[in-house]
Parts: sequence; structure tokens; C-alpha cells
Amino acid sequence: MRLKDEDGMKNRHIHTAIVLGAAAGLLLLLYFAVKTKKLQINRWIVSDRDVIGADISEYQADVDMPVLMEQGIEFVYIKATEGSGHVDSRFADNWENAVECGLPAGAYHFFSFDSPGQMQADNYIKAVGDLEGKLIPAVDVEYYGDKKENPPAKEDVIRELGAFLEALEKEYNAKPMIYCTHDVYGKYIKGAFDEYPRWVRSIYYPAAIEAGSGWIVWQYCDTAELEGYEGGERFIDLDVLKRGSSLQELTVGQK
Repeated sequence: MRLKDEDGMKNRHIHTAIVLGAAAGLLLLLYFAVKTKKLQINRWIVSDRDVIGADISEYQADVDMPVLMEQGIEFVYIKATEGSGHVDSRFADNWENAVECGLPAGAYHFFSFDSPGQMQADNYIKAVGDLEGKLIPAVDVEYYGDKKENPPAKEDVIRELGAFLEALEKEYNAKPMIYCTHDVYGKYIKGAFDEYPRWVRSIYYPAAIEAGSGWIVWQYCDTAELEGYEGGERFIDLDVLKRGSSLQELTVGQK
């Protein structure tokens, strides 16, 4: 009788180990499927009832805004400037095309850790001009080059980014929106710029996991393939407005 009990317990342990091993294997498979973007969970979450946008730059080359609109794109953020002197080569054309077809548009700036914030703001303001009736300005803060391995001092970034944001807020009477990666947010943005609208990047999982409810725009995909752009990158970034919010809230000169 005792041998049967011992055999039964041994079999249960083996069964449990097999089940746990299989579960671990499935979780590992799921992890790699998500990280390699073969499985894109976010696309199941975002639906046609959401307000979907795209962010573009010279990397998409020739962009046909009406064609994007036909595929459900309801707003667009266009790269305007970078650092203290660079203007995106496609900005003027993209901006004009968006305005002509009535697609709500905003201009974003790629922040440099190597230039004074005020000079970067001057570059943006000169290139973009008036934003009345357009979407609020946005700034992309992320590591580039060797900055991730050699991150700039926190106090320096806060000072110069603060100068940039203050200059734009003064110029446009609207708080700019901050786009950033997870690591940059934790090191520089959190606690220092919480009063600014957040554009969260979370391409592997829902924005709520990354930012809770503290966001207004979510970049949920960076490997979308749409019609309406040619001569450049194969992929385009997609974004979604937080449910319960409206583009009017992000429009300069409106509440």
C-alpha cells in the first residue's frame, strides 16, 4: 500500500513538473514572439473606434496625406527640427500637404543633449512658425549615438530641456507634449516634467502597463505598413489618442 502511495506521489510530481515546464516554455515562446514583433498585442487592443494617428519624417520620403486619411489616419505628427540647427528635409512639404487636405497636424522636435535648450527652441520656432489651430508642439527625448552607454548628467538635461519647453510654451501659449522612451522617462522626465502631456512609447504592450493613466498619446506600433508613402522606409509609426480625450484638447488656441 505504501509503495502505491509513493508511486502515485511520484507520478503527481512528474505530472506537475511537465505542466510547469510546458507553461514556462509557452511563456518563453510568447515573450520572444512579442519581442521580435511576430506577435503584436497592441494591434488587438487598438480598434477602429479609436482616434489613430501617425508620426512621420523624411524617412518616409514622399507622403500622400489623403491616402493616409483613407486608411483611417486622423492626425499626424511631423518631424520639424533636430537640435539647434537641423530642419527635416521633408518638413515643409509634409506640413503644407497636411494643411491642404485638412488633416490635423502637429510638429515635433528631436531633442539634442549637446545643444542649449533655448537655441533648439529658436530653431523649432523659426522652422514651424505659427501653430494656431494646429496640434500642440511635441519634443522627442531619447538616447542617440553613445548616449545610452554614456548618459548626460541629469541636472544638465533637466536645465536645457526645461529651457526648451518654457520657450515653446511662452511662444505658443500651450504646454508641449513630451515623447520619450522608458529609460529616458525614468532618468530625466519623471518628477521633473510631470505637468507636461505625455506621449508614451510602448510598442510591445499596452500603454497602461508603461504609464498607467498618465498619458494622452500612445505610440503603439513602429512596424506598420500603409499605402501613401514611397521612396523611403518600409514602415511607419502609428499612434492612438487616449480614449475619452479629443484632438481639440491638443489643439493650440482651443481648450
